[in-house]
Amino acid sequence: AGDGDCGHTHARAAQAIQEWVRARPPPAAPAQLFSALADLLLEKMGGSSGVLYGLFLTAAARPLLNRSDLPTWADAMDAGIEAMQRYGGAAPGDRTMLDSLCAAAQALHALRSPGAELLPVLDAAVQSAEAAAEATRHMEAGAGRASYISSARLLQPDPGAVAAAAVLRAMLEGLRS
Repeated sequence: AGDGDCGHTHARAAQAIQEWVRARPPPAAPAQLFSALADLLLEKMGGSSGVLYGLFLTAAARPLLNRSDLPTWADAMDAGIEAMQRYGGAAPGDRTMLDSLCAAAQALHALRSPGAELLPVLDAAVQSAEAAAEATRHMEAGAGRASYISSARLLQPDPGAVAAAAVLRAMLEGLRS
C-alpha cells in the first residue's frame, strides 16, 4: 500500500528500542521518556514513520512536563496527533496511521472523566484503533505513499494504521503484565 517499507521501519524501531533499554534504564518521567524515544526514532527508525512518530512524541511530551495525571495523558495524545497533522498534512479519513491514532484518542478522552480507570479506557482505545485500522481497507488514500497507488490495488488495511494500532496494543499488554 506504499513502497513496502512500513514493516522494515517498524522493525528497525523495535530493534533500536530493545537495544536502548538493554543498554540503560529508560527515563522514569513520562516527558523525558517521550523526548528520548522521539530522538531515538528520528535517528534509527527512518522513513516518514520515524519522522511522524518523532513529531508525535515530542509534542506529546509537552503536556507531561509538569503533570502526568490521567486527563493529561489524553492531552498528550491530542498534542501528538495535532503535531502529526500540522507537519504531515494528513487528516483522519486519509488512510494513514492517523486513522488509528485519532480513533484511540477519542476513546482516551474518557480519561478526562472523574473516576476514569486507566486499563479499561486503554483497552477501549486499542480496540478503537484496531477497528479504525481495519476500516482503512475500504478508504481512498488521501495522503502518504499509498496515495500514489491506484485505489483498485489497495486491498489491505493501511500498514501505518495497522502498525500504530499494534504499537498501542503492545503498550496495553506491557501495562497489564
